Amino acid sequence: MNCDIFERPGEPQAPGNVAIHDLTPARLRPGRGRDTVQAAMNEEQARIRSYLVAQGAKLSPAAIVEKVQAAMADLRAAAVAVPPARFAERPEPEEWSGNEVMAHVVAADGYFGGGIRRVLDGQPPPRSGGSGIEGAPLRPAEAWYQTLSEQREALFARVRAADPAAAPDQRIEHPMFGPLTWRETLLFTRLHDLDHAGQLQKIAAALAAARPA
Repeated sequence: MNCDIFERPGEPQAPGNVAIHDLTPARLRPGRGRDTVQAAMNEEQARIRSYLVAQGAKLSPAAIVEKVQAAMADLRAAAVAVPPARFAERPEPEEWSGNEVMAHVVAADGYFGGGIRRVLDGQPPPRSGGSGIEGAPLRPAEAWYQTLSEQREALFARVRAADPAAAPDQRIEHPMFGPLTWRETLLFTRLHDLDHAGQLQKIAAALAAARPA
């Protein structure tokens, strides 16, 4: 099943379905050349950025938090659907395992969520790091999700307490979509969760169709 990043019925729509890893910054994707993928993504990149800018300005921080929480539920369901005994198994050599996907989501949240908190606290935005899969420990899906949930609760509390108009000139750098405000970045985490939920669904399906390695 492809990851569906459409809004729920009655709400404005996000750009159409995005292929696995398309929301992962190009330099963080496994097994792909940056220049080729980046060129192919230019039009879709612009559509997604337009969505983030328009809806980030329109929606209240509390409303964005609700959307992120809904995406987190989808991510959790997809992660636990991967067979626990095969959570570290890659369906193909060039693809990520379920463990690597969740390690990446947690690491990305450390950058984007941490960047939001820094901006709201009047500190300079962070510098981007690696994908988070290098040397990642093997942990159950629920353990990864618990870490993500704890990080996000701290983020949500900070966002809810913030002035919605705070830090209008500060930007958090995204390698694919460019500099984003903290509200746009918060909305991006929703799309990122949904994208990787779709990836986890494909991993679960591929492992179910193949014998254990």
